[in-house]
Amino acid sequence: MTASWLSPGKAAAVALTFDVDAETGVLSMGEKYARHAMAMTHQAFGPDVGVPRILGILRDLGVPATFFFPGWVAERRPNLVAQVVEAGHEVAHHSYSHVPATSMTAAEERRDFERALEVFRKQDVPVYGHRAGLWEASWQTASLVAEYGLAYDSSMMNDDRPYHVPTDRGSVVELPPHWSLDDWEQYAFLPAPQIGSVMEDPQKVLSMWKYELDAMRRYHSLFMLTNHPFLSGRPGRAEALRSLIAYGLSHGDVEFLTCREIAERAKADTSLATRPLEQPEIEPGLFPAG
Repeated sequence: MTASWLSPGKAAAVALTFDVDAETGVLSMGEKYARHAMAMTHQAFGPDVGVPRILGILRDLGVPATFFFPGWVAERRPNLVAQVVEAGHEVAHHSYSHVPATSMTAAEERRDFERALEVFRKQDVPVYGHRAGLWEASWQTASLVAEYGLAYDSSMMNDDRPYHVPTDRGSVVELPPHWSLDDWEQYAFLPAPQIGSVMEDPQKVLSMWKYELDAMRRYHSLFMLTNHPFLSGRPGRAEALRSLIAYGLSHGDVEFLTCREIAERAKADTSLATRPLEQPEIEPGLFPAG
């Protein structure tokens, strides 16, 4: 009998994920921004205020979450990683530097990947999954995830359910995110570097995400919410997040799970799609060089 990644009677699963990018969200765009006190303090709000506030909301509502830490952030804030673990949540790999894998050579990506793993090893924090910086996975990223024994990736977008990705190092589960469920596209604003230029009304964002959750209940999908504590940790946005979670809990057919839990179920579910990674072959001269 084929296993199911959804529990009996459940129509959709919610993965609440938080990318604790902190300063790397800006430094990965240029080390010169380390001199910008406004930019650095804007980002530090996430680990200093946003994460504790979000942990309180999760505790109040009794739901689990997955926190993706760049190794650089975990190295400088080991007490914050410990706080997340002690609260019963999952900690996952989010590169070391948050520099997009697509801007690295294969050797550079490997070094960055390994450096983050070493940080978590020294802190005795097991990690089971990975998310690329800015979701910009390379064509070798999934193979690295498999090679180093991680169960899942959460960077690619060609489904709204978990799926299997075969690689030359073994198969991994992909837990696909999407920009429509990312608070970066709703709230990110910073003059320098310009990481975004929109500050939406949290009530509008809440309405959009509720509608998406209802649609995913119809299609038996994975509601992969990606939030950043320096954004969604702000008071009004945090209350919108609280309301969204309460809305999901009000439906008896929605379950809240960590990414690890979803990946473990999906690994055993052979009914899920298998989607090999295939870089398209481009006819020389057909498209602009870019």
